[in-house]
Amino acid sequence: MNLSLLERKFQAEIIYPESDGKPMAENTVQYYWLTTIKGNVDILVADQPDVFVAGDLLWYPVEGHPEICTAPDVLVVFGRPKGDRGSYQQWREANIPPQVVFEILSPGNTATEMRFKRKFFERYGVEEYYIYNPDVQDLEGWQRRAGQLVEIPTMDGWVSPRLGIRFEIDAEGLALYYPDGRRFLSFVELAERADEAELRARQAEEQLSQAEERAKQAEALAARLAAKLRELGVDPGVSNL
Repeated sequence: MNLSLLERKFQAEIIYPESDGKPMAENTVQYYWLTTIKGNVDILVADQPDVFVAGDLLWYPVEGHPEICTAPDVLVVFGRPKGDRGSYQQWREANIPPQVVFEILSPGNTATEMRFKRKFFERYGVEEYYIYNPDVQDLEGWQRRAGQLVEIPTMDGWVSPRLGIRFEIDAEGLALYYPDGRRFLSFVELAERADEAELRARQAEEQLSQAEERAKQAEALAARLAAKLRELGVDPGVSNL
């Protein structure tokens, strides 16, 4: 469709806010899960330059309509490059919608609000939609089928078709696992694991250095013994058997 100069000028002047004025998280539990899921998905796709991951980023699916928007707790877009964005304006992103969305419920979320969000995600192309309520350890998920988001009957043991991650509910609540079986960890746990790995690497390096030093000492001792034997008229290279 060809736009008139006035229409193009009007669209150019439309402002798409980068904040909806709402807090990123209402409490520490919600923030923990938001950052843990976002951070681990970042790690999962770190070597894939065409997968964009964001947390609490406003998504505008329709050009010219800044009133049509929402900010998922975590969104994942396959087919778009990594990089900073003030908002996700879909028409500037090859018109590719987020395929995977996570929401972490807080006491302020209402059933009406969550129904609206699910309909929003269904209308604008989300393929996988997951909701976790940490207060009651309840996990729900929906998958796109025939143009609609259909509820996944059992989430315990479910594997995301897009991400390959596995969802489980254990005594402590939600547990997420990488495709290779490693569990999602918090930033503190990841830092502790990194420190432990660094310590083990240093210890291994020290042990290797000590082994090399012992080998050098043994070699020097063998050389001295060989020299002493030669002084005594014995050829150390000839067997006396």
